[in-house]
Amino acid sequence: MSESDLPVVLIVEDEPDVAETYNLWLEEAYDVRMAHDGDTAMSKLDEQVDVVLLDRMMPGLSGDEVLERIRDSGFDCRVAMVTAVEPDFDILEMGFDSYLTKPIRSEELRTTVDKLLDRSTYDELLQEYYSLVEKQATLEATKSSAELADSEEYTNLTERIAELQDELSETLGSIEDDDEFVARVYDLDNGHEQ
Repeated sequence: MSESDLPVVLIVEDEPDVAETYNLWLEEAYDVRMAHDGDTAMSKLDEQVDVVLLDRMMPGLSGDEVLERIRDSGFDCRVAMVTAVEPDFDILEMGFDSYLTKPIRSEELRTTVDKLLDRSTYDELLQEYYSLVEKQATLEATKSSAELADSEEYTNLTERIAELQDELSETLGSIEDDDEFVARVYDLDNGHEQ
């Protein structure tokens, strides 16, 4: 959080018009910082930043490299990739929390920031679960069933999600099936007590 008590959002986007559009969509509810390249992004990143909206394709330091530096530096912020790059299986190795494919709408961007802010209050297990489910949904939206079936990385992803569901089920108490699990996590997502 910033001195204004508003959550801090860092927009990292090399196209100034696009960055300004995101700023206009967010500035009423958040303390917005902007950077037009990766090096500037790293100089504007500090412990007050809650959410980073990160373009993948930028001249100089790429979004992928910025993401890696954010994670290596230990900053506890949530990161959404906001990019025109079609996701491939390489996203499974990336430490982002959400993946938005351009063009995006204002409501989608605000909703994503709000969800990431909510998730920042969760424990590591639940954060990992959400991050992996986002990756699964991103791949399922862009890859064919045959491509998914042939991917060892995707198989490993689904197995890890199942493991996390089991671990979270133990934390959340007895859960009968996937629908109940989703409902329990949805309750957490919306601030309801267990």
